[in-house]
This record gives sequence, structure tokens and C-alpha cells, in this order.
Amino acid sequence: MQYRTLGRTDLKVSLLSQGTGGPSQFGQKRGLLQAEQNRLIRRCLDLGINLFDTHETYGDSEAILGRALDGVPRDDYILVTKWAYPRDGDPTGDPGELTRAVERSLRRLNTDHIDVMMFHGLLAEHHDMVVERYMPVLEHLRERGLVGHRGFSLRYIVDPAQCGATAGLRKTPDLWDVIMLKYGILNQHAAKEMLPLAIQHNIGILNMAAVRIKLPNPKLLEETIADWKSRGLIPQDALSDKDPLGWLVRDDVESIIAAAYKFAADHPAISSVITGTSNLAHLESNVHAMRNPALDPADSTRLKRLFGHIVEYA
Repeated sequence: MQYRTLGRTDLKVSLLSQGTGGPSQFGQKRGLLQAEQNRLIRRCLDLGINLFDTHETYGDSEAILGRALDGVPRDDYILVTKWAYPRDGDPTGDPGELTRAVERSLRRLNTDHIDVMMFHGLLAEHHDMVVERYMPVLEHLRERGLVGHRGFSLRYIVDPAQCGATAGLRKTPDLWDVIMLKYGILNQHAAKEMLPLAIQHNIGILNMAAVRIKLPNPKLLEETIADWKSRGLIPQDALSDKDPLGWLVRDDVESIIAAAYKFAADHPAISSVITGTSNLAHLESNVHAMRNPALDPADSTRLKRLFGHIVEYA
């Protein structure tokens, strides 16, 4: 496993990290038992994965993760969790709710500190409110040693351009240690401004959902490419109608999914790529793909030429 420094933090994070959300929510939607989730986490640790991402709204993921890590030395892993700040714009909202959320997460995770605490799904129009109302509370939690570093994640489904990151990076770069965003083969918009700004300000980037929904599903991928062709987003003859990304699978690239993980890691701003799998075989394959976290330069250039200008949730 390769490790990279998470921006301006002193955290050395595994290039592949484990998330507990996504479609399966840590296997909760597949009916996994705690014993199976324990095995998944212990295998992550065996493979060198040391960063675990979770959230209080991912079902019981925080508590499940806390039990799975029971007995593991605290210095052996890094915890990232999030708080879904109120989005109604009510100026009378209680900033103390952030403190209560952190205390709940600490209990569920069975730990005395959270390495990275994030405001979940930050939208550009909420940036100033979050900084004014809740950042002083987060700073107090840091002073108490309950939280290590500050960050936010993005709502890429409703905001595919991820404008919240741009707002944060432009307005208050010194306040943010870590940002969680989406960057991948079909979602490259972050490379235009956000990722260069992150490098400029030494902000750690966690790459979420880089391989989700369309890339792992051949039918959806073909439908997406066909739609983009019909709308003139890519030339009609740029890719085949069937298996449009099959040309990536060669040499040490064993699948389109493997290609997607390599692409997602092959940017100097990216510290770690989060996988949300609850399948041990898939976990092993994803780790294997990261042994050489780069595509052939010509293939990477072609992908950027094909999709780099498209700003849509995919």
C-alpha cells in the first residue's frame, strides 16, 4: 500500500481508504452481520488501509465501525466522520448541536477523538453561514482534543460542479484542512480549479465515489455515453457504442473499475481514494489496482480530452 500526506495535516493516509456509506452502507443493505463487517475491516487493516470514512446518517455505520475496530490500537487508524449541518438558513439555529453531534459520534465510534470532522454536503450558498455559526464551535472542540482537523464534503449529486469547494477554497482556504470531493473518469471538473487550489493551499483531498453507479454497470455506462453522444458532448465516433471504455483494459489494468481507481488516484492533489465496497473480493481487487496508481499516459490524456469538459453527475 502506498501512503500520502493528507494536505497540511501530519496524517499519513493509505492511498485507498474504506468508506461506510455508498449504495451498500457498509453492507447494511446487503444484510451483512457484524462478524462479516469485522472481517472486512480487519482485512482492510491487513492490506494497509488506515483511513475509515463514516457519517452519522449512514445507518448504524458509526457504531458498526466502532465495534469492528475494538481492540485495534488507536494510532493504527484514522477516523473521518461528518455532520449534516442544518440547511434551512435559520439564523436562530443552535450552534451547540455540532458539539452534541461530535459527542454522539465519539460514543458510537468508541473513541476519544475524531481525526477529521467534516461539515457534510457543503453548498456554496451555505459557506458563510457555516463559517460564522459553526466554525467557532469546531475550534473549541479542537482545543478540547475531541477533533483533530477541519473539513467538508460536497453534494455532487445536486451540485455536480461542486461549487461548495470552490467557494471554500477561494474565500477561506486557511480554515480547511481536508476536502472530500468527487473526481473520476466521468467527473473531471474538479481538476480545472479545485484541485490546483488545493495544491496551492496544501489542503488534503479525499476522493469519494470515483467508481460508483455508471462505471461498474456496463449497461448504464453504454447508456451514458450514448446520451452524451446524442447531445454533442462527445463526438459520435469517439467511442464504440458497446463496451465504450474497453480499450482501457490491457497490461496491468484488469478491468474498467481498476482503470477508474487508477485514474482517480493519479492526480497530485489526491491523498486517498475512498472505496465503499462491502465485498472482500472487490476490496482485494481495488487494492491490487492501486499498486500502480496510474494509467498509461496516452490513455489518461485521451480520457481527459473526451470527458474533461463535461459537468454532470455520472
